[in-house]
Amino acid sequence: MVNKIFLFSLPLVMLINLISCSHKPIRRGRHTRKEPRQYFNGIKKKVALLGFFNESPYGGNDIGITATEELRLELSRTGEFILDPMARKLFGSSKEVYSGGGVKLVQLVRKAKTSGINFVVFGRVMEARIRERTDEIGIVRETKSYTEAKVEIRIFDVNSNKEIFTQTLRGYADDSTYRLFNSDRETKLTYRRELLRYAVKIAVRKAVPHVLRISAKLNWVGRVAKIIGNKIYLNAGRDSGINISDILKVITEGHQIYDPDTGAMIGVSKGEVKGTLEVIDYFGPDGAIAILHSGGAVHEGDFVQLY
Repeated sequence: MVNKIFLFSLPLVMLINLISCSHKPIRRGRHTRKEPRQYFNGIKKKVALLGFFNESPYGGNDIGITATEELRLELSRTGEFILDPMARKLFGSSKEVYSGGGVKLVQLVRKAKTSGINFVVFGRVMEARIRERTDEIGIVRETKSYTEAKVEIRIFDVNSNKEIFTQTLRGYADDSTYRLFNSDRETKLTYRRELLRYAVKIAVRKAVPHVLRISAKLNWVGRVAKIIGNKIYLNAGRDSGINISDILKVITEGHQIYDPDTGAMIGVSKGEVKGTLEVIDYFGPDGAIAILHSGGAVHEGDFVQLY
């Protein structure tokens, strides 16, 4: 009875609004985007991450491994890349690439394209150092540690056959701890090693936005792996983000353009469109099956891109 009295005591307009609102459908989770997504277009680019090396006198090989694995972890977390597990066998390590002046990447670009790799990430730890200041008095002494790491990241675009990005990033880690005057040497080394690792990780994490930004500017490129009858097998599928009914354009390989005076390569021209394919099924862990949608003369080894 109380509820009825309350309702009829409301103004007529408010009562109508209350009743009409109760019949409106509830919409959940719908958000309108006015701008396209900044980075991800749904297709994961295949990346070759080469093992970093440490050229500083501190930390040894462990620091290079830390840089590599931290970058691998951070790139995986974005969900936008497939990190090729065979990259080491194809390209070797970052140290081998540096020692050859990058020529090795240019020489192996054909194999990289066949493997479906879009770009190569490599680099080095240029500096990793730690400075300490310890109180001079007492059995338990406060030690302040100042750690710095400098990491160089490079990106080589397989499709344009050239290096497109170089950046030096720094990471810092400061810490204070209390130690007994006669602390053993192994404890000190472990403590210093952990600080160096942490500084390297901080530097490497700063590279991720750069890799995302560069990746967004590069076209995803796949390959025609095999043709059997009217079915065309592609080297990218479900794991790469290819969807059933996607339309892909088939393009020829571009030509390398060289400066007539210096002989230096300027870049690679865009290939010509030969036709389009429609994805109809998947095969294997990351392969797709397509049929001809338009055009013709599709051959094994041809490049494919999203239409």
